[in-house]
Amino acid sequence: MTQKVNESCPCTLYTKVCFYGKIFSISMSVSGENSGGTNMERQSVTMKQRPETERPYEKCLKAGAESLTDGELLAVLIRCGTKNYSALELAFALLDRHPVYKGLVGLYHLDMEMLKTIPGIGNVKAIEILCALELSKRLARASIKEESDFSSPEYIAAYYMEEMRHLCVEKVMLLLLDGRHRLMKEILLSKGTANSSWVPVRTIFVEALRYEAVYMILIHNHPSGCPEPSREDLVITKQIKEAGELLGIPLSDHIIIGDKCYTSLREQQMM
Repeated sequence: MTQKVNESCPCTLYTKVCFYGKIFSISMSVSGENSGGTNMERQSVTMKQRPETERPYEKCLKAGAESLTDGELLAVLIRCGTKNYSALELAFALLDRHPVYKGLVGLYHLDMEMLKTIPGIGNVKAIEILCALELSKRLARASIKEESDFSSPEYIAAYYMEEMRHLCVEKVMLLLLDGRHRLMKEILLSKGTANSSWVPVRTIFVEALRYEAVYMILIHNHPSGCPEPSREDLVITKQIKEAGELLGIPLSDHIIIGDKCYTSLREQQMM
């Protein structure tokens, strides 16, 4: 939003601009038809000018990482700012960057190009942020024992929840299990749009036979966050289930991931 301020000279226009929660003072010299240049002066506080209680590094040393806000944790990861923006200001801009999802959840929806639209975020910082996000997903999965029983829909949903619930498009995966319901292989079948995806039925059984799977499970996400199965979900599940029975490789379940929730078609007796 731009707002005019009182002018003391007809040749100079003073304007205040709000950008990422900070106020910029802009003065534009105007002389006839050919205007002069634009001079931007930023009213900002550097990290060194902040009290120690507001500096992420000092705050972490004194009270521990758990005392930091989301923005402060992200500022530590960013490390340094630019001439015009502190690391903390860059962090808050990142948390507010996505047009729909805000805060930490919004970070999962930012790709390399969107990250780089923030002044001061280049290739290096963008890669560091993306790698940290990927690490957080893997940590969530590492907290679940690798040898756990994949016959439990609740366990499977927990295992893939953080990986799939933030996706903006539908992603369909095939899980191949051995006779003890242990995961042998996970295969990406397709990535679609925000509300649909294509499941290559032939590929499912080619892969199942190749890895000598005993059981199969389909899992995919709904970007809307609602895990209720669509008509297409039910139709494709029926087709794969019937084909699997003929080949002796049963489809054990079809799990749909929503936002912190899931639907198991087996549990709901929909397959």
